Amino acid sequence: MSETIGFLLNDSARLFRRAFNARTKGSGITALQWRLITYLKRHEGIRQGPMAELIEVEPITLSRMVDRLVEAELVERRADPADRRAWQLYLTARAGELLSGMRSTADALTAEATEGLSAAECDQLIDLVERVRANLSRRICQKENETA
Repeated sequence: MSETIGFLLNDSARLFRRAFNARTKGSGITALQWRLITYLKRHEGIRQGPMAELIEVEPITLSRMVDRLVEAELVERRADPADRRAWQLYLTARAGELLSGMRSTADALTAEATEGLSAAECDQLIDLVERVRANLSRRICQKENETA
């Protein structure tokens, strides 16, 4: 049976999340929370609404995730000076420590996932998957513009 690229990418991502969650169980951080923290590192000060769109979860789901990360003292909400109703998200110093520690876990998992691939093959895989992602992202944006 020949699998489609969509099935293979989705199933690989599922297995990656499951393996990541198993390795980080003691930290209390899930793969989705790790993803949120990683995106937040790149976009500190982002409002909750745009962050929900960025990681593709419902705003209420993001709010609950942020609540848990605030309780864990990994994220803090700050009032947006431009809009009293909005909150901006920032990482705490504790999150920075956690990121560096978990980075090695993520790197080890990536090494396991790409075992048997040469450095050139890994580079090619990254390039190909990035192109697939760009194609899909571009099509989503075009469709949104057409319906607006």
